[in-house]
Amino acid sequence: MKHLVEADYVNERLSLAGNGEFALVDCRFALNDLEAGRRAYETDHLPQAVFIDLDRDLSGDAGEHGGRHPLPAFRQLAATLGRLGIDNNTEVIAYDDQGGMFAARLWWLLQSAGHDRVAVLNGGYSHWKKLGYETTSRSAPPAPRIYEPIFLSAQGAVTAEDVKSKLGQPELQLIDSREERRFLGLEEPIDQVSGHIPGARSFFWKEVLTSDGLWKSPDRLRERFGSLDAGQETIVYCGSGVSACPNILALKLAGFPNVKLYVGSWSDWISYPDNPIAQGKA
Repeated sequence: MKHLVEADYVNERLSLAGNGEFALVDCRFALNDLEAGRRAYETDHLPQAVFIDLDRDLSGDAGEHGGRHPLPAFRQLAATLGRLGIDNNTEVIAYDDQGGMFAARLWWLLQSAGHDRVAVLNGGYSHWKKLGYETTSRSAPPAPRIYEPIFLSAQGAVTAEDVKSKLGQPELQLIDSREERRFLGLEEPIDQVSGHIPGARSFFWKEVLTSDGLWKSPDRLRERFGSLDAGQETIVYCGSGVSACPNILALKLAGFPNVKLYVGSWSDWISYPDNPIAQGKA
């Protein structure tokens, strides 16, 4: 299945939504207003869409280490998916209204659990509405289903130790998905320490999108990542393992087969006082 789908494809399949064959998942969220996504969903959403929450459903409890958005327990995630009417055979389309950042987190989680039938809606909710497709404020609980994850731990995830063991080695291909000013250490609005992991390269995740909020074509994404080696393992991180996910999706669209997520990301890295930190350009 494609990692990215267009609105017309989704519109053609709306009649299948909610029956276990096809599911639309609203992933809207705001880091500065934790209930904004739920309010937006209750105002209007795609027909038959169900709502999932980044903090409650797509993340585990934060601790001393692991970052601000550690992974949920996969059995817990499976229970959530089943409650939302999703099983192992369901085709899942995730969307948000934030450029795909939160939808891509669900996409990555399902992929890492062995669920390949998942994609992100290109352009998200605002593009869907701009095209004049149907929306609704009505919602009804879907019929519960049983979801059994193929894996009970995330495939394609790496830890701080994995990254640290490769520091200074030529095979380390490490991408920082945050804004460049955060990468350079010029500002840090969220975490207590500024800078980046030594050896990382700055690829701000929003630059995978066009000016109108759609994903760039595979050819343009290959140009975007042209300085990287597509045949080499690529590790992507951000502040807490969320905005790295759209970069991972973009790398997949560009033909990079071996892309991994440093789940804890910068907020985990700096929780270890002995981990080295770099600032400025490499």
